[in-house]
Amino acid sequence: MVFILSTLNASDIPIFNSLSILSDKLVHSLIYAYLTYVGFICKFKISNLTLAFYIFLFGAFIELIHYYHPYRYFEYFDLLANLIGVTIALLIIRLKNNLIY
Repeated sequence: MVFILSTLNASDIPIFNSLSILSDKLVHSLIYAYLTYVGFICKFKISNLTLAFYIFLFGAFIELIHYYHPYRYFEYFDLLANLIGVTIALLIIRLKNNLIY
């Protein structure tokens, strides 16, 4: 779902078209925090840090597609927002694991 929405023309999605630059970056952070957190609770047989790295690479791959996409733009701040979201999920899961044990 994230990949499909990320490659559509942003003006075709009315709610995204009306976002300001700050709320756009907040949406990036929230989406990647959610993706990462869901990945953690799925208990894949890789470390949480490796999974977080792969999810960040997924976001970087999408940004690379934006560089060549005629209706999207590559933005370093989108990558930073994705990294912040992944980091937030890592912090949440580490805090949660420390409180349980």
